[in-house]
Amino acid sequence: MNFNFKEVFTAFMVLFAVIDIIGNIPIIIDLRKKAGHIQSEKASLIAGFIMIIFLFLGQSLLQLIGIDVNSFAVAGSFILFFIALEMILGITLYKDNDDDVNSITASIFPLAFPLIAGPGSLTTLLSLRAEFYIENIIIAVLLNVLLIYVVLKTSSKIERIIGPNGIQIIRKIFGVILLAISVKLFAANIKMLFV
Repeated sequence: MNFNFKEVFTAFMVLFAVIDIIGNIPIIIDLRKKAGHIQSEKASLIAGFIMIIFLFLGQSLLQLIGIDVNSFAVAGSFILFFIALEMILGITLYKDNDDDVNSITASIFPLAFPLIAGPGSLTTLLSLRAEFYIENIIIAVLLNVLLIYVVLKTSSKIERIIGPNGIQIIRKIFGVILLAISVKLFAANIKMLFV
C-alpha cells in the first residue's frame, strides 16, 4: 500500500473545494423544502460510489464514447456556470419535469449527481489520478463523503443558526466563487480542444 498522508490531505482539500458542500448548503435547504426530506445516507453513498467508479473507469468510459477529458471538463463548466447563475440571481433554470419532487428523487438527482459527484469533481478525480496513488485518492473521496453526510444531516441546524438572510448571503458569495471555478475550468480546458 502506497499510503501518503500529504497526498491524502492534498487530494481531500482539492475535492473539498470542488465539491463545495458548505457552499451548497442553500441548495440543500431548498431541495429539502421541495422534497420534504433528504436521504443523507443515500445521497452520500451514491455520490461516493459514482466518484470511486469514475476514478477507475472514467477515462476508459469517456474514450469508449469518443469524448476526451477536456470536452468533459468544458461541459462540466457550463453546468457549474448555470448553477452559479441560479445562486447569484435567485432564479430557477433547472426545472424538474415532475412537480412532486420526492425525497428519493431529490437525494439522487440533483443532489448526489450532478451537485456532489458532478463534472467538476469527476474531472478533478481524473486529474488527481495522474498525480497521486489511487489508494490515497480513495481515502480522500471517503473522507469527503463522510463530511458530506455530516453536512446533509445537520443542514437544518445550520439553517437555524445562520438564518434566512445569512443563507442568502452565503448563497450569493458561493455563487460568485462557483462562477469563478466554472470560468477557470472552461478557460483551462477550452484551449486544449484547439491544440
